[in-house]
Amino acid sequence: MFFNLFKKKKEEELPLTEEDKKWNKMWDLWSDGEIESPYNELMTYQSEVNNGGHDQYFLNTSDNSDIEKELNALYEILPEEAKENLKKAYKAYLKLEENEDDEEAQEILENADNNFWENEEQITEIIKKRAEKIE
Repeated sequence: MFFNLFKKKKEEELPLTEEDKKWNKMWDLWSDGEIESPYNELMTYQSEVNNGGHDQYFLNTSDNSDIEKELNALYEILPEEAKENLKKAYKAYLKLEENEDDEEAQEILENADNNFWENEEQITEIIKKRAEKIE
């Protein structure tokens, strides 16, 4: 109970900034399916990779939509290094679909995850710039 009171007090002292409100609104719009391409795909990509790596992203995307369309939208918006990382990850994922014991492909996919997380701020900045346009 003390923690809840402390948390409430802290929230009262530190109201959300306009930037924070827009950021939250952006994610709300995304979860409601109301963000345009390629931002929708970018936010899905970030969310899925953060949840379970590229493997989860590819698996869920290919189950729920046209993976090639999703990837093309990402290629439009990602910085070059992130785009190349995604391409390597996808090639490794396809190899693992054929042979799940392919250690080289597993390592490439793991490295792609690490590269994503090391450079994730680039993606966050793209999303923030789009969120700034929310009124």
